[in-house]
Amino acid sequence: EELRMSKNNNVDIQSPFCVLCGRTDDCPEKYGEKRTYVEYNLTVHYYCLLMSSGIWQRGEEDEGVDGFLITDIRKEVNRAAKLKCNICKKKGASIGCVDPKCKRSYHFPCGIQRECIFQFMEDFRSYCWEHKPVQKLPDKESRGTSQCTICLDLVEQLPMYTVLKSPCCKNAWFHRECLQYQALSAGIFFFRCTVCNNKDKFQKEMLRMGIHIPEKDASWELEENAYQDLLQCYQHCDIKRCLCKKGRDYNEPDSKWEIKRCQCCGSRGTHLACSSMKSWEQNWECVECRSIFAKSGNYSKQKKRSLATSEKTDGTTCLLEEPCPKCPRQSPGSQRNFLLQSPKIMCQNNLSPCSHLELPASNRVTMSLSPLMSNRNWSLRKKHLRKQRRDVSNILKELKLQVNAKATRLNINAENIWNSALKGFRQRNFSPTNTIEIKFTNCKNRSKTDTSAASKHHFFQLLMLHLQNSSLFEGSSAKNLSLDFQAVKENLYFEAGKMIAVSLVHGGPSPGFFSKTLFNCLVYGPENVKPALEDVADVDVAQTIKMIKYANSLSSLQSTIHNSYEFLAAAGCLRPITALCDKNMLVNDILIHHVIKRIISPLESFRQGLKTLGVLEKMQMHPDAFSSIFCHKPERLSAETICDLFTIHSSSDVNKVEGADFWMGYLQDVESGESVVTLEDILLFVTGSFSIPPIGFDPEPTIKFLHIRYPVGNRLLNSLELPITKTYEQFKNKMEFTIRNTLRVERE
Repeated sequence: EELRMSKNNNVDIQSPFCVLCGRTDDCPEKYGEKRTYVEYNLTVHYYCLLMSSGIWQRGEEDEGVDGFLITDIRKEVNRAAKLKCNICKKKGASIGCVDPKCKRSYHFPCGIQRECIFQFMEDFRSYCWEHKPVQKLPDKESRGTSQCTICLDLVEQLPMYTVLKSPCCKNAWFHRECLQYQALSAGIFFFRCTVCNNKDKFQKEMLRMGIHIPEKDASWELEENAYQDLLQCYQHCDIKRCLCKKGRDYNEPDSKWEIKRCQCCGSRGTHLACSSMKSWEQNWECVECRSIFAKSGNYSKQKKRSLATSEKTDGTTCLLEEPCPKCPRQSPGSQRNFLLQSPKIMCQNNLSPCSHLELPASNRVTMSLSPLMSNRNWSLRKKHLRKQRRDVSNILKELKLQVNAKATRLNINAENIWNSALKGFRQRNFSPTNTIEIKFTNCKNRSKTDTSAASKHHFFQLLMLHLQNSSLFEGSSAKNLSLDFQAVKENLYFEAGKMIAVSLVHGGPSPGFFSKTLFNCLVYGPENVKPALEDVADVDVAQTIKMIKYANSLSSLQSTIHNSYEFLAAAGCLRPITALCDKNMLVNDILIHHVIKRIISPLESFRQGLKTLGVLEKMQMHPDAFSSIFCHKPERLSAETICDLFTIHSSSDVNKVEGADFWMGYLQDVESGESVVTLEDILLFVTGSFSIPPIGFDPEPTIKFLHIRYPVGNRLLNSLELPITKTYEQFKNKMEFTIRNTLRVERE
């Protein structure tokens, strides 16, 4: 405890009692700091002094006791000595009720015990138990129990002293004690509603109801190296046969002995060489995580091969084993072939679409449409998804009109993406309507501030990947919100929702990992959603639900309920079971509690974050369209997709037909695996992005055929300049040489 002294150099000692309340208690949270001044033979609780009715701060801050002069304190003690406390019946009651007709006096600790209200603002008023302010609740508002959004214990929804309701959120209730501890920890700059993040309205109401909000910085900001533990990364090779002669803990960055952590759990690692990985950018999963995925059915039962084309979060392919150097890399889109349509071609002279172009016979690949027609439902569904994503793109472009030219710079450490992003989003000058500039602080070769859309997309891509694998969500592929007490306390669910909204409007990728249940809760409200068994991520809870659901007799059902009594009681799902059919209602109750009611506070906070820039409102207006980007991964790139993405501009002196034919033929070769680059590599070369963002690219990608030696990708303009060649082979060789080497240099 820090004991302050007067301007004279006094030695602090512990005095037996406070001169105003007469108590020896030393509890700063309840009575304020207890201070002793030896020279004046004076000990006083800070709150007792603040709330005393007959004293004011007549001195400067460094005079007496924070501006309360010693002579004034003596006079107040003498005045209070004549007044009897209406609660403990002892003299020395220095605090009186401010109601004009009320004559009650009391000590500060007695007032706390009797549930009086002390307002730590303006004139520091005090109200007795009869005249204290009370929060008014609408008559129509339902009574019952809710979760305190700080400690998450149950709280009664009643206007009582120990319970407080948020003035800005309908479903936010708190224990008074929890709020007071939160206020003392957060201070005036960070104390706000834990659900909607409102500060002004929330603080005003809490001060009125007697919550003391100190004028200081948050406790976590004052603690030195408070976040040091978060910077520690797992550095150990767990492969059965480690090849490193310097040991399993040896880690040499930018070499084959660099340790790569499991992309799923992060708690296992491997040297690149020990797992035959050529690049640090390749994804790696530990044995435990692979076995979990295998059991959940995420890994298809195929013959083992060196090239794995399993889809990852960023749309790229992942090499699980060392690839054969002679085997060309397959594009993810090569599993399905499409009959290429003509690209959009605009001539500079008249800007009119040119006629349909046909591939030369030498370069054309014969394809059959029968595989597509054999699955009409799949084709229609894919077509429907494409239309929905076009609708989303138009909606997001409309929302982007809010973004102005004023720039906000975010300093981002790619290796610590979450903390640096969180710090950037919480900085005072950050506004979602400002243009975002990204500065990667841990990249030596990047420019000081990379304002390109490519850098911004890369940042949001890393951020969405982190969110998907964070403790805020649970589940395998289709995820729901989890219940993370620390995240609730630090308001991280609000920040996550805000980050997703900002990503969508500012040209970043979509999440793509939401479950239908989570999406429906956000759009239609949790009270209108019926969860399913697949939404339960906890293995033990899922097993309990299955045993109840598939019980084939009343006795087995009752036995299961008996064995799960504690769990059901804690969930509030105990109900009389008189027939086997009662199990259906019980299963429904458990699902609603575990999937929805349990996370109602994180869900409300997450919804408030998604309201940023009006994203949630648009989701509620166009639920079908937005579900295509929230609940589905981006469509795999295909030659057709890339072809439609680019508009070809050509001057009059260029044979645009032949140039376009070479381009289309090359895309088809890449898609069919007859190239050393992938469609993702081409998109990355031009735009700096592996995938097409939901809002689309700005500016729209274009192609120009010029008399140049090698292709040029201009990421600032999303423009691809292609060389004019005599033969297709020359065109293909130049494309592969340039793209492969450019990306290799960037990775290095």
